[in-house]
Amino acid sequence: MSLAIGVFDSGIGGLSILQALRAALPRQDFVYVADSGHAPYGERSEAYVIARSRAIVQHLRAAHRIEALVVACNTATAAAIHLLRAEHPDLPIVGVEPALKPALALSKTRRIGVMATRSTLASAKFEALLRPLSSQAEFICQPCDGLADAIEHSMQARENVSDTTELLAICDGHTRAMGTFGTKGGEIDTLVLGCTHYPFVEPQLRELLGPQVQFVSTGEPVARQTRHLLQTTGNAAPARTKAGGGRILLYCTGSPAALQAAARRWLPCEGVVEQLSF
Repeated sequence: MSLAIGVFDSGIGGLSILQALRAALPRQDFVYVADSGHAPYGERSEAYVIARSRAIVQHLRAAHRIEALVVACNTATAAAIHLLRAEHPDLPIVGVEPALKPALALSKTRRIGVMATRSTLASAKFEALLRPLSSQAEFICQPCDGLADAIEHSMQARENVSDTTELLAICDGHTRAMGTFGTKGGEIDTLVLGCTHYPFVEPQLRELLGPQVQFVSTGEPVARQTRHLLQTTGNAAPARTKAGGGRILLYCTGSPAALQAAARRWLPCEGVVEQLSF
C-alpha cells in the first residue's frame, strides 16, 4: 500500500475525521489505528498519551510508509503533536482542536459551550487557544468524563449509538451542568464538540437541546487542511492515486468489534479490522 495517510485515535472517534477526509480525498489510501486497548486517552496522564502517540506513529511509518499523519484525537493533539512534529520533521502532521473560532463566528448570544475530555481542557494547548478569545465571548467548558468510553461500549454492544438510554443520560448530565441552552440573552446558543467521539451522539444532544442550538465539530476543517498539505507537497496528484476510491485499512489494539461496527455504519467500510499487539 503506497501514498497512505495515517490516522489514529484512542478508539472509534477518529472515524468522524476519517469520514470527512475520505469525502475531501476520495482516491487517497488511509490507514486507521484505533488505540482502544489503551483507551480512554482523556482519562490518562499526558506522559501516557505521549508514549502511545509515539508508538503508533513509529508503527505507521515502519509498517505503512505513510506520507502524512492526522492525529484524529483532541487529547493526543494537545499532549503530543508538538513532539511528533519535532521528531518527524519530514512528515506532514495535522491535528485537531476544539473549534472555538468557528463557534465564535456563529454565536449570537456570545455564550458558547465546549464539551471535551478533562485532559483536553486542562492542556496548555487548549489554554493557549482559549485565552485570546475569552474577551469576545463566555466559553462554558464541560469535562465530559465517561462519554467517549460509553460511545465505544455502546457501539461494541449494539453496533448503533443512536438509541441508547445510557448515552442520553450521560449527555443530559453534562449539558445540564453547563446551563441553559437557547437563543435568548444569557443562553448558550452554540456547542463545540471538542472530542472526535462526540459527533456520534449529536442526535442525542439535539434531542436534549433543541434545533436552535448550533453544533460545531472539526472534521471538515481538518480534511481541508490535510488536502492543502498534500497539494502543497504534490502528493495528492490524481496521477498518483487509483482510478477508483482509495482503500482503507483498519487496525486496533483492543477488541475489533466496536471499530468494525462503527466503520460499517459511518464510512461505510466493509474491510476486516486487524488487531495490533503493541
